Amino acid sequence: MKVAVFSTRKYDRAALSAAVESDVELRFQEARLVPETARLAEGCDAACVFVNDQADARVMGVFAELGVRGVVTRSAGFNHIDLASAERHGIPVLRVPAYSPHGVAEHALALMLTLNRRTHRAYNRVREGNFALDGLMGFEMHGKTAGVIGTGLIGASMCRILLGLGCEVLAFDVNQRADLQDAGVKYRAMDDLLPACDILTLHCPLLDSTRNLIDGQTLEKLRDHAMLINTSRGGLVDTGAVYAALRSGRLGSLGIDVYEEEDKLFFEDRSEHGVTDELIARLVALPNVLITGHQAFFTREAVDKIAATTAANLELVRSGVPEEHERRVRPR
Repeated sequence: MKVAVFSTRKYDRAALSAAVESDVELRFQEARLVPETARLAEGCDAACVFVNDQADARVMGVFAELGVRGVVTRSAGFNHIDLASAERHGIPVLRVPAYSPHGVAEHALALMLTLNRRTHRAYNRVREGNFALDGLMGFEMHGKTAGVIGTGLIGASMCRILLGLGCEVLAFDVNQRADLQDAGVKYRAMDDLLPACDILTLHCPLLDSTRNLIDGQTLEKLRDHAMLINTSRGGLVDTGAVYAALRSGRLGSLGIDVYEEEDKLFFEDRSEHGVTDELIARLVALPNVLITGHQAFFTREAVDKIAATTAANLELVRSGVPEEHERRVRPR
């Protein structure tokens, strides 16, 4: 079996090479999957993609022409894949539904604590011999109200962490979990949740119904000092509206690990040429903004789990994907 692996990094090579069967030939490509690079899958039985690859209708047409029999994504999300086109061409799509719920939630917590206590600024000050505390005052998270949008595996882990810190935790999800309610989480409608939050953290998938979930109107409902955290998908947030809210003081602080235009930036070293995305450059310049480059998933445990599940998915492509298994990629 031959597999074209797009958007390959050093850790992908090591983990996937260790996980697949010896008769699986992995053809690692550093290039992102876009229509212009789709033909790199020529001669391959499957294509293995990542979150910023572009598996759209044009790519699926090329894959069908090349005889690619399956697309396996090294991610839980699949908004980068045109599922309808894949289905029309008879190309099954498989994903990694759960690989790092604790890791992503812990990274969201790291963003919260760093923004709150200004540890990133204190680190740089101390290295320069400055031990002054001016401008470093934070707040105690104990007793504050945190809103969690989306209570799947990651959101549920986030809720439990916040409860452990002594926060009042409000949540919004179309499916309410009894176990979280028993633990003390209170589900609320969005319009009731937003004005009550000191911290708002996003843990829902990017769908048509959730795109720009946080926009200018939503931000108007938040408390002026509120902190917004997004470790889910960049498209959940209207970044321009968030920047305006930060500049006007409507939003207290922002921590993001994802960005709606991240496919042009993330997972690459841009230090020699600079960042040409004007909006993210403006955000980076603000003292109350903290940005990481889609690293929330990046733990040893998660990378190994992604590789193991991807290897199992490739075996399913080789043997023939059962219809009931293929349906699991689609949201309920």
